[in-house]
Amino acid sequence: MSTAAPVAPARALAPLLPLAVLGHDVRVPLATGGETTYAALDYAASAPALRRVWDDVAAYAPYYGSVHRGAGHLSQLSTRLFEDARATVARFLGCRPGDQVVFTRSTTDSLNLLAGALPRGCQVFVFETEHHAALLPWRGHGTVCLPAPRSHEQAVRTLDEALADRDRTRPALVCVTGASNVTGELWPVSALASVAHAHGARIVLDAAQLAPHRAVDITALDVDWVAFSGHKLYAPFGSGVLAGRADWLAEAEPYLAGGGASRQVVTREGGGGLDVVWHDGAARHEAGSPNVIGAHAIASACTALTEAGFDALAEREDALVRRVADGLAAVPGVRVLSLFGPGAPRVGVLSFVVAGWSGGRLAAALSAEYGIGVRDGLFCAHPLVRALVDGAAGECGGDAPSGAVRVSFGVGTPDEHVQRFVRAVGELVRRGARLDYVVEDGHWRPARGRG
Repeated sequence: MSTAAPVAPARALAPLLPLAVLGHDVRVPLATGGETTYAALDYAASAPALRRVWDDVAAYAPYYGSVHRGAGHLSQLSTRLFEDARATVARFLGCRPGDQVVFTRSTTDSLNLLAGALPRGCQVFVFETEHHAALLPWRGHGTVCLPAPRSHEQAVRTLDEALADRDRTRPALVCVTGASNVTGELWPVSALASVAHAHGARIVLDAAQLAPHRAVDITALDVDWVAFSGHKLYAPFGSGVLAGRADWLAEAEPYLAGGGASRQVVTREGGGGLDVVWHDGAARHEAGSPNVIGAHAIASACTALTEAGFDALAEREDALVRRVADGLAAVPGVRVLSLFGPGAPRVGVLSFVVAGWSGGRLAAALSAEYGIGVRDGLFCAHPLVRALVDGAAGECGGDAPSGAVRVSFGVGTPDEHVQRFVRAVGELVRRGARLDYVVEDGHWRPARGRG
């Protein structure tokens, strides 16, 4: 393997959609007998790895080495690969000159890193509709939690009014999602960024659900930072990204103290402690041995999605969204959850409740009887789901839901999986489950020896 080509060369993607992912042909047992091909419809939690990502990781794995400080050949290859991945992510996000790309563990890690870098006295504005990863890190920073809007216009107006009343002597940050992990609905990011900047505030975009489905361009959106996770971007190898303005990050104490973050460490005379000079740039917040494979996997996914073309991917996904929405609308007692109304654009994420059904029981039946994997509950967005579901509580009888059911999909989802899901929900609601279900250890499962 030459130093010029440490991994397999880029190759043309097949023109067929969906993109190939691992696990599309996995067989799983059914509680009713037999087995079926597993329908993975929980992409919003963790998407499967793209076949290309897996192949690129496998091609690099024999050449894995330590980065930045090793003199050996494999260390130099790994360092180049790691920094090339940073450059690839910067292009993928449309970063501006001077922006930094910091590799983290996840979106949650990225936003906690940024929270630790906020200037003294910074006030944070966040809608109650956010995922906990974007809702909780700002505690202790005078957080203003804004009520759930019911339209794009109301979201912009609510933020405008809140920022107009803020103390302009304090720095301010707005945190907003690009696409809801509950409803899949797209948010008016550009308009919110414009309002934030008009009031002297900065804005960070939680793109965990947006980046796998739509192009994210920091420059075009005019946001200050973007955070996303590899495990939702078809690169489930434990890495994430915080990208954007460098100044607050450069002025903050390192997120983690340790090797890699420190440029120089000296002991004071007489045992008086240590003096540390921290690195500038991304290394300041990447202490310890970085997740080179995770960074390489993210870069591979970014390249694959870019080459496939987000316009084509979004067109196919929109067709799947319509198929699911139309299919659920035809099932008695089903209500799809929405903030902005049924016509609002969304990525491949829909949550719903069904009259007379617990979300957990329905999800368990979909798995046990049809081999379909979905998510149920509050989706780490408790205030939002409770606000949306409470309006349906009276419709749900004695088996009222504690949450909702979420179906989510993306570039690797076969048409058959979506068709099977719609058919299964209709059969379960109209005919009932074939098995009895009980709650064990907080989860719905088929009752043993009953059915």
